[in-house]
Amino acid sequence: MPAPPPRVRRLLTALTVAVLLASTAACSDSNKEAAKPGEALASAKKQFDDTSGVQLKLTTKALPDGVDGLVDATGVATHAPAFKGDVELLVNGLSLKVPVVAVDGLVFAQLPFTTKYAEIDPAAYDAPDPAQLMRAATGISSWLTAATDVKKGDDIREGDTILTSYSGTLPGEAVVGAIPSADKSADFPVTFRIADNGQLQSVEVSGPFYGKGGDVDYTVTLSDYGTDEDITRP
Repeated sequence: MPAPPPRVRRLLTALTVAVLLASTAACSDSNKEAAKPGEALASAKKQFDDTSGVQLKLTTKALPDGVDGLVDATGVATHAPAFKGDVELLVNGLSLKVPVVAVDGLVFAQLPFTTKYAEIDPAAYDAPDPAQLMRAATGISSWLTAATDVKKGDDIREGDTILTSYSGTLPGEAVVGAIPSADKSADFPVTFRIADNGQLQSVEVSGPFYGKGGDVDYTVTLSDYGTDEDITRP
């Protein structure tokens, strides 16, 4: 059988390449669809729970008028669980930023005009024990599998990292495990952002964290997975 003319051969080659590319794209799309939101969040929870520690920041731009509570907590958090860093509180309308160490179920703060740490009750300031944010059963990672009606959102690029967003609703009963002042009967809209390596990078959660005082928007950012620090009582 005679070989087809060069022009026909080129056309057949182009068609073959087009078919292969289309097949590859279809497989790629299929793989993306296979990574369902629940699976992605469960995988992110496992990575978070398995790491020794992270750099953690929990912050809000503002609290509602007349509401006292946690404005910012920034520091090292480990799965002891323990925390060491700085915490900013709003107390009687005044901003109070203090060094804090939380370990062994106790919280110590170096209060203004003092040179030593003293044990405090964070509930007295409507603030959480920051170390408890790391507990697998009731902390931040538990939100990943407690969220309902989760939908995958758009991908965004931050430097060399691609972040995928997943939005859903957290029942208040899941939120109070990490932040006890939250209304356990309410629903809290939440958005998780997970990096292309599967690690949870940030959480945005909104709702009545301080009773009827109004909704608060908190953002939790996590970085430096694998941080390892021995945090002890001051």
